[in-house]
Amino acid sequence: MGSGEKSLLSFNLLHRAHHHHNQGGGKTPKGFIAIKAGHMGEEQQRFVVPVMYLNHPLFMHLLKEAEEEYGFDQKGTITIPCRVEEFRYVQGLIDKEHHQHHHVGCFRV
Repeated sequence: MGSGEKSLLSFNLLHRAHHHHNQGGGKTPKGFIAIKAGHMGEEQQRFVVPVMYLNHPLFMHLLKEAEEEYGFDQKGTITIPCRVEEFRYVQGLIDKEHHQHHHVGCFRV
């Protein structure tokens, strides 16, 4: 994914997160975005993660998989087509990396 594609993807996701937050539909705190994770046949779970995730290479890879699976124009909460445990693992890696620099956490809703 080139830098132009990364910027466009991040802009679109930030716009959707802001729009969704302003509608009051998901009780997503400012600075966070709602994500659903779950593979076929698995119950999807909703996660609320910091917007800073959008620029992390591991998370960008998951977003690329979502784009390939569902297309670029998903409606509503972004769905990541990976097992919930895999998403939690990636979430843990990102949190651990960012925790070393800042105290930022995620929480499941």
